[in-house]
Amino acid sequence: MAQKDIQTRDDIFLLVTTFYEKVRANDVLGPFFNDTIKDWDAHLQRLTTFWETSLFMTRKLEEKYYGNPLEAHIKVDQQFDNSITELHFGIWLNLWYETLDKLFTGEVTENAKRRSRKMGTFIYLKIFEARQAN
Repeated sequence: MAQKDIQTRDDIFLLVTTFYEKVRANDVLGPFFNDTIKDWDAHLQRLTTFWETSLFMTRKLEEKYYGNPLEAHIKVDQQFDNSITELHFGIWLNLWYETLDKLFTGEVTENAKRRSRKMGTFIYLKIFEARQAN
């Protein structure tokens, strides 16, 4: 079957659920996510909405994401004794790219890669800044 680009919320849900199966099973990342997230169904829906909002911001969407991922990541870092490092973001990004490449190809897929790379860098820098403020 030929790959297609990310086009719908269902595509994003497939991406998010496939990706987080890998994250949860990963020896390095799994503990952060599995110990923090209590309702995976709700979390996967929230992340689907986040990525749908991020990738299709020019579309009229039924749901838009209004959360604060930066605050959530800073709290998780604090919960785990400021132990999140660039290694964690590197693994996360590699799994994200691997999942994208397995499932999709095209312009939106490449945009998902660019956005994740920028987002990871930004969140890690903000986690580091938050540590300095404490």
